Amino acid sequence: MSISQAIGPHLPFLRRYARALSGTQDSGDRYVAASLEAILEAPEEFPRDVEPRVGLYRIFQKIWSGAQAPYEVPEEADDQRVKVTQRRLSSLTPRSRQALLLTAMEGFTREEAGQILDADEDEIMGLLAKAIEEIDRQTATDVLIIEDEPIIAMDLEGIVEGLGHKVAAIADTRSSAVAAARSHNPGLVLADIQLADGSSGIDAVTDILNDFEVPVIFITAYPDRLLTGERPEPTFLITKPFQEATVKAAISQALFFESSARMN
Repeated sequence: MSISQAIGPHLPFLRRYARALSGTQDSGDRYVAASLEAILEAPEEFPRDVEPRVGLYRIFQKIWSGAQAPYEVPEEADDQRVKVTQRRLSSLTPRSRQALLLTAMEGFTREEAGQILDADEDEIMGLLAKAIEEIDRQTATDVLIIEDEPIIAMDLEGIVEGLGHKVAAIADTRSSAVAAARSHNPGLVLADIQLADGSSGIDAVTDILNDFEVPVIFITAYPDRLLTGERPEPTFLITKPFQEATVKAAISQALFFESSARMN
């Protein structure tokens, strides 16, 4: 099997990780593109001692690390929100966030995360502990949950409140979600894409974002429907069935980028 065949199925998820790490689709995709170019230019250097998915993320990690030390905001990043986020990323414990995203969101074991980050298991455990501390320090906010399955909505409510946030409302249709957003002005939205009356969580979020800016985390059993590369994609995407740690990691990252923008 060729390298392209081996890593092809994993590219949508690497793009998800890159966006969560960098904060924007454009920035994340640039890092992924640079990683693919590195593989094409020197295929003999692709790691053969690990699974292809681990090797792909290891190559990405080398590209990302090389850009971070020292890190300079690219000249083309004229959006102030992007600039502030990039500055924050260059100064706030990036490895702890990477360890958390790799294990909680991407589903790697601690051993595999260590192979990607070139760290032993003790360091990975320390990075994860530090990441949890960062989650605990997040500023409390009101959260809108858009979810039509009551049990899942209850699970999300418990996770959100366990992190010190408040659930402003739970909506199960596009119209009720938009009405709740306008009424409560939430600081974060957790959204399913298939809602009770056949409406779309994507459309609900589009309506909400037309009114005001708010970070959004999509939660879906069909992530491939949103990772097509054919339209603007969500920065934060969680696959059902989800783990509590996955949701915590995504909430932490989403609020990190939002607070970065507001610090300007």
